[in-house]
Amino acid sequence: MRYLTDRKRAVGKGSAHSGAEHHWHMIVSAVALAFMVPTFLFIFGNALGSGYEAALATFQKPFVAILTGLVLVVGLQHFQKGARVMLEDYTSGTTRKLLIMLVAGLCWSLTAAGLFALAKIAL
Repeated sequence: MRYLTDRKRAVGKGSAHSGAEHHWHMIVSAVALAFMVPTFLFIFGNALGSGYEAALATFQKPFVAILTGLVLVVGLQHFQKGARVMLEDYTSGTTRKLLIMLVAGLCWSLTAAGLFALAKIAL
């Protein structure tokens, strides 16, 4: 016989048993993006006005390449999780499953393409 109260059994469990983890991931990624995106936009804005060679030189710097990779990965994962919540709220059935798979595939494809392009530039 287990001596667990109802509260002890319910702690950390939402109706889907993962809502708190998802919410925590969204908060952490949002805070990370709040610091990374302005820095990335400043660097990207400076490189945007320069010529081709200067832009390549900018993105070949290690800090800029790592920051760009982090913005790609964290930003697209944040988008994927947010889009999944939206789709779960507003669609149902097979349509929901297909749209969630489509968004996940799109996000991973964009991440792979972005990291490949970054690797071609930085290396």
